[in-house]
Amino acid sequence: MSSNTPATAHKNNTAPAAEGEEHKVSNFLRQIIEKDLEQGTHAQRRWGGTPGDAAHHTAGQPDPAKIRTRFPPEPNGYLHVGHAKSICLNFGLARDYGGVCHMRFDDTNPEKEEQEYVDSILDAVQWLGLGWQSQCGGKTEDHLYYASNYFDFMYRAAEVLIEAGHAYVDEQTPEQMRANRGDFGKPGIDSPFRSRTQADNLARFREMRDGKLPDGAAVLRAKIDMASPNINMRDPAIYRIRRATHHNTGDAWCIYPMYTFAHPIEDALENITHSICTLEFEDQRPFYDWLMDRLAEGGLINTPPPRQYEFARLNLTYVITSKRKLAQLVNEGKVSGWDDPRMPTIVGLRRRGYTPESIQLFAERIGVTKSDSWIDYSTLEGCLREDLENKAHRGMAVLDPVKLVLTNWAEAFGSDSYLEACTQPALPHRAVPEGQTPPADRTFQIGKEVWIEREDFEEVPPKGYKRLFPGNVVRLKGGYVIECTGCARDAAGKVTEVHAKVIPGTKSGTPGADSVKAKAAITWVGVADGVQAEVRLYDRLFSEAQPDAGGKNFLDALNPDSLKVVTAYVEPSLAAAKPDQKFQFERHGYFVADRADHGVDGKVVFNRVTGLKDSWGK
Repeated sequence: MSSNTPATAHKNNTAPAAEGEEHKVSNFLRQIIEKDLEQGTHAQRRWGGTPGDAAHHTAGQPDPAKIRTRFPPEPNGYLHVGHAKSICLNFGLARDYGGVCHMRFDDTNPEKEEQEYVDSILDAVQWLGLGWQSQCGGKTEDHLYYASNYFDFMYRAAEVLIEAGHAYVDEQTPEQMRANRGDFGKPGIDSPFRSRTQADNLARFREMRDGKLPDGAAVLRAKIDMASPNINMRDPAIYRIRRATHHNTGDAWCIYPMYTFAHPIEDALENITHSICTLEFEDQRPFYDWLMDRLAEGGLINTPPPRQYEFARLNLTYVITSKRKLAQLVNEGKVSGWDDPRMPTIVGLRRRGYTPESIQLFAERIGVTKSDSWIDYSTLEGCLREDLENKAHRGMAVLDPVKLVLTNWAEAFGSDSYLEACTQPALPHRAVPEGQTPPADRTFQIGKEVWIEREDFEEVPPKGYKRLFPGNVVRLKGGYVIECTGCARDAAGKVTEVHAKVIPGTKSGTPGADSVKAKAAITWVGVADGVQAEVRLYDRLFSEAQPDAGGKNFLDALNPDSLKVVTAYVEPSLAAAKPDQKFQFERHGYFVADRADHGVDGKVVFNRVTGLKDSWGK
């Protein structure tokens, strides 16, 4: 487990919503659960096998007072924002209704699965503040499961199907199977191996298990209906031969169950009450139910069996969530890795500066429906701003610096080297939650030279410009009022210094602060105590709202301005930041100390999380 896992990672996921907690918006899944609890739908569950089977195979006996959901990723990649929605949904429903959510890995494909992905998934779920432990009778129960732990049972279930005439070994080539499957306008054609006897099928299946057949030579298929209008019911494959080392079971098996066969069995063995998945699995539900009925008939699973329910997946503008395409971005060097802050992966969002609370708020706000729709990326950013407003300490940073020289500093204060302390609140009082003590003020120094933003000076100002131009007065925020007198330029005409005079007696927080009216206040960082920083200005990775719509090459929609790196100056309080600490750079937006690079070899590195407002709005 990551050493950075928050303390909330193992909080009790079975606790009902706390008294006074914000009311959760109803949706069709909540209505189903509430009806099931009211009617005691799952209270009459009975085990169909022997007590020994039950003790060996079930992951906890049914409890009529609890619902059981599950989050079942395949460990073949890093989780993304779409998975975050599912995590929040499944763990959240279990929490709100006093139930249990299982953390389960659907690890049935050893060729694509790795322990690295297992570890990253566990870390992501914990970082989101959700856990798979619950309290029962004063004891802690751990609800972490692996499909691979059920391989023995799955194999036995396959043999039961064969013995009952519900499965057969097919030795057609993949091309023959594909051609004989038919299409939406044409029924499939029975395999020539479909009429084999149960005894022959059982013997051949055991030869598959014992490694007597090469990879791809045969598959075990469910025997359902090759003329079904639902192509998924046309004798789907349920076992295939794969000689590959599994991350959990090693080389114990050379045959592996297909996901569509394994998943319902996992749900049944774990006594899941509500198996919630996205709409692309809706056409698979008839097979899910068919398999549950057959295994119940064979006395292998509890009754009534689990039920599958589907909801619309997350479609977020300016984002792609295809694992294949995300891997392509990484492998082709379009991004720096899976945790690149422009990536929609959970590790990328975390490094970008998103908080668990903002993602949970986003998941709650977009709701749960059965119809596909697009959510604008600004909704996600808005949830982050809402969460950080009362959390992120303020600070001043100059991202495009030019030096401002206060030419009368020695005359005003007796010495060009004189430095004076200034203070500003770390959090404005309006942002401090009621009942909490405001954090200590920030302290920094003003002297003869300070850094200001280059855009804060115009020798010939445009109409309505209120910042520095010759003859105008502005306030250095938290410091003095100054009057601009001009600038110095290099041989190419570029401004190298801005010149101004300080007006003594006008410092913020003193009786004379309002003695001179300034039309604007600008941010600044002292040359004497400012710290140089690398600031990475991240933006959306794609410039089109739907980068892969209509078969387009999503790489053509990459935003060339998605990352700009600048050398900036930040006030001393920001230089002391810890990795992952979030700030609001006044006027610029929200930033986070990079969790990988900040502090390494003394580097000061900040990532832009988001601006103070949506810059992509119409």
